[in-house]
Amino acid sequence: MATENLKSGAITNRDATPPVPTTSNGGVLRRTWGVVEAAGGDAGSTYRICQVPSNARGIMAHIATDDLGTGLTAHVGIYQTTKNGGAAVDADFFADSVDVATAAVALTNVTFERAATRIADFEKPLWEQLGLSADPGRDYDVVVTSVTAAATGTILGIVDYVV
Repeated sequence: MATENLKSGAITNRDATPPVPTTSNGGVLRRTWGVVEAAGGDAGSTYRICQVPSNARGIMAHIATDDLGTGLTAHVGIYQTTKNGGAAVDADFFADSVDVATAAVALTNVTFERAATRIADFEKPLWEQLGLSADPGRDYDVVVTSVTAAATGTILGIVDYVV
């Protein structure tokens, strides 16, 4: 094997002649959160936590829950806001079948739980990660969806992002 000397896209752009402006060198860090009290809903119940704008980058999603019931798993994804119809855009965008049963879940980063392939897309704005060809200039909801019936309990979601 050979020694590698590689650069991220941001460093490559900085070192270019002339330098290329980049959006991955920071911005305004924002935090949004929400707490929902699950009341024992059926499978497919949705718990809308917070919203993020379509131009958000570097999105980090975290959840914490009470013990929400035997065998319960949940998805953490992106939905249209209720104002925009509330439909799922990608129901497991962040996490697919997170175990929220048998014990409380301490605050856990679920940003890359679904697929390691999301790591390569981390610098892209949300709209691009969702496969859109242009920024729709809208907000999306971060939603926890129960895969099986839930017991009662609290769900906390915290999302950090840069704009």
